[in-house]
Amino acid sequence: MVAAITATDLKALEASLLNAAGNVPLHDRFRALFTLKSLKNEDAVAIISKGFDDSSALLKHELAYCLGQMKRTSALPVLETVLKNSSEDPMVRHEAAEAMGAISSTESIPILRQYLSDPNRSVRETCEIALAKIDWDNSEEGKSHLTKTEEPESIPTYTSIDPAPPSSRLLSGQPKPDDVTESSIDTLRTSLLNTELPLFERYRAMFALRNIGTPAAVDALAAGFSDDSALFKHEIAFVFGQLLSSHSVPSLVKVLQDTNESDMVRHEAAEALGGIATPEVLPHLKEWMTRDDAPRVVRESCQVAIDMWEYENSGQFQYANGLEVTRIGVAVGA
Repeated sequence: MVAAITATDLKALEASLLNAAGNVPLHDRFRALFTLKSLKNEDAVAIISKGFDDSSALLKHELAYCLGQMKRTSALPVLETVLKNSSEDPMVRHEAAEAMGAISSTESIPILRQYLSDPNRSVRETCEIALAKIDWDNSEEGKSHLTKTEEPESIPTYTSIDPAPPSSRLLSGQPKPDDVTESSIDTLRTSLLNTELPLFERYRAMFALRNIGTPAAVDALAAGFSDDSALFKHEIAFVFGQLLSSHSVPSLVKVLQDTNESDMVRHEAAEALGGIATPEVLPHLKEWMTRDDAPRVVRESCQVAIDMWEYENSGQFQYANGLEVTRIGVAVGA
């Protein structure tokens, strides 16, 4: 994505991400973060790892997410430190555990097992799912799937490393005609909503419905917002942010407006709306960015979501343009 990165570029990205000047808007810090994520090298890991002293839980949560997506084991020590920090926001700790699942090193198994009994439910549930993912990645099905995805002709529909793989029939990412029938979607919906199943299996149904992506699949996913697990509901909102289906807008707006809903779920709904970027979502994002009674993580998520909305409705080539922004900043300041 980026042709050449110099030491000066890295310093500029670091200064932007860490808000060294004290006046860098949060959305520009996010763009710097995602630019660093795209580099996928040790320098980027080191810079991102410096950000966990920030006061913004939203930013720290995103730092952990990006470290997981970069899939470099050098990030494990800082992720473990974040998970162990009981005074850290649970949203950040959960994301650190999820990132360990994304990196999928067996070295993480002991600490993930240790926090299966954490007082916070979202942290406990994330550790459960991360352990199941590491186990699946090392199964015959998981190894076979990895081999297929590494083939040159493999073009994945979604490039993210998700907390769980789609159900086996949908692993390829391309649904077959039999997968999009009412019966098939109803079966996945039943699994999604079945609280007797392990969370990992429910997540597999969730990502299978994402891969189907029809309005009926979106409706099945939206039914999951009635669950009592904040973690589960936040993942549904994240999936809607991947799908970018306007059909999901009403359910996402309802979640964003629900003051009784977990901040973690509302934040993810806001960012999904920013990515979908249809005209009707902008007033809701502006409202919750400025409301005095909005929790900080919701306000900040709406700020970032508005930047995403503006990007989606602009002619910009890519969202992760932090390098371009910092270069402009250097030129202006010169």
